[in-house]
Amino acid sequence: MARVTLKTVATAVGVSPATVSNAYNRPDQLSAELRERILAVAAELGFTGPDAAGRALRTGRSGAVGVLLTGHLSYAFSDPYAVALLAGLASTVERTTSIVLLPLPHDEDGEPDLSVVRSASIDALALLSLPASHPAAALARARGISLVTTDRVDDPDASWVAIDDRRTGTLVGEHLAGLGHTDVLVVAPTDEGPSATEVTLVDPPRIDYADYSARLAGLSDALGGRITMVTAGVNDFASGQQVAAWLLGRDALPTAVVGLSDVLALGVLEGLAAAGVDVPGSVSVCGFDDIAAAAPRGLTTVRQPITERGREIGRMLLDPLEPPRQVLMDVELVVRTSSGPARSAR
Repeated sequence: MARVTLKTVATAVGVSPATVSNAYNRPDQLSAELRERILAVAAELGFTGPDAAGRALRTGRSGAVGVLLTGHLSYAFSDPYAVALLAGLASTVERTTSIVLLPLPHDEDGEPDLSVVRSASIDALALLSLPASHPAAALARARGISLVTTDRVDDPDASWVAIDDRRTGTLVGEHLAGLGHTDVLVVAPTDEGPSATEVTLVDPPRIDYADYSARLAGLSDALGGRITMVTAGVNDFASGQQVAAWLLGRDALPTAVVGLSDVLALGVLEGLAAAGVDVPGSVSVCGFDDIAAAAPRGLTTVRQPITERGREIGRMLLDPLEPPRQVLMDVELVVRTSSGPARSAR
């Protein structure tokens, strides 16, 4: 059976191919009666519409936006923060635009594999937890792809939706310092994958992700640099539990543990509670983001408007030139039952 094309439908209806194209792409150019007749004939012939790739070549637009993820694709569906952010983004763009999730893998030398950005058919790209100076951003700009980041930058032409991550770290650090904590363990994620078999000390404390790095800097400033940092795998609950098990095997517990995300902090909290450790009597636990699971577990954390942040990112992806193009969202320290005075301060 011969392939049904736009020209096939045009011949059957007795109109030009351009008129058939308008029935799908510019319906305001036709009368309602003519458009309905064209669509009815097309349905009878099994024609589903103009080829998307061809339309992209003609218009220079793909009708899709991309979201670059710093890790495996499963992260977008498993991490509560990512789920809430993407839900907000989708609520803004899904009626008119497709969303393409682009995981950013690394080669065996640890260098980012930019092939996903190089080949993606997208009109705009959101970078989550990556600095605006990342090679993926440079490649997107070179391709003429509009860019929206979660990284706050000074460039007046840049589009971003950010929080002051350094301030979030300062808020937690000042809270703990005010409670007398001087022995603080920071739990950070790594991109090495979920199969990490041991807790690794990171000395000096550092992390490459832009938002986590800023939180770490704020914590260090507020606590006078009196922090120790470990990692036990990706940003998930199990990694936090693994750190709790590691802590229980040591001679002495720190007075406070800070997860650079709520899921890490909640994993630590659960592991300590299961072993009968008094939280916060023996150890205080704090996190960041205020995901939905934080309040029921009494986690002290810094609240950011996750879903609303996603909506703003989506709005900028649809029209990166529409002001405002730079939005700094508010954060708030939420003190709950997981933090209290340090043992030595009682």
